[in-house]
Amino acid sequence: MKSIEPQRLYRQIAKQVQGLISSGEFAVGSRLPAERDLAMQLGFSRPSVREALIALEVEGVIEVRTGSGIYVKSLGKKKQAAPSTLNTPAEWGPLEVMRARSLIEAEMAALAAEGANTQDIKRMAAALKAMQKDAKAGRIPRDSDIAFHMAIANACANSVMHDTLELYLEARNGPLFERLGDYFESPASWAAAIAEHQEVLDAIEARDPQRARKTMQKHLNQAHKRFSASWRSAPSRL
Repeated sequence: MKSIEPQRLYRQIAKQVQGLISSGEFAVGSRLPAERDLAMQLGFSRPSVREALIALEVEGVIEVRTGSGIYVKSLGKKKQAAPSTLNTPAEWGPLEVMRARSLIEAEMAALAAEGANTQDIKRMAAALKAMQKDAKAGRIPRDSDIAFHMAIANACANSVMHDTLELYLEARNGPLFERLGDYFESPASWAAAIAEHQEVLDAIEARDPQRARKTMQKHLNQAHKRFSASWRSAPSRL
């Protein structure tokens, strides 16, 4: 294996997997090794390999059949991304974004607990109520979820933190995030997320920075775990 630079690691892993497919190591119609085994074979973490597999599925190279395995769908075509699109949020790896968010948003929650005013708290509470309403109606509460996190960012009174979080949340509109959501977002996962948001709001309302930091870390770490779950736990989309 060639040495791989850390930037856009999942893209470079995807290129290696596609190279194995093109060389005949994995024939069209055959099943790839399980995600865990493929990660060991390639020498990279499962989250990075998962992001690479999702990228290949979005490009039509492989097909994930939940409960069965990951199959080669086509040889694919080599694509060279335009330089202007290489660093857009849509290209960021979803699991990497979640790890980054757990670092910055934990501190943002702590700052919000120290400095949020009455209007800030009302915005957070309104966003959480909208999440609960959406979930109850069977709608994915993505917009209200974003509103909740941005309300916390606004309470920090720091434009750089605000703009940074906007970019992180913009990544959720990318094809990789959307495909992962197809597999791992469900009424149960959103119910858990809403309960975690309530814990964050309670800590901010209590003006407890340490608890706010911990509850936000817990929420985003749990979100990472939900998107890293076994494929077998995802409902079949076939």
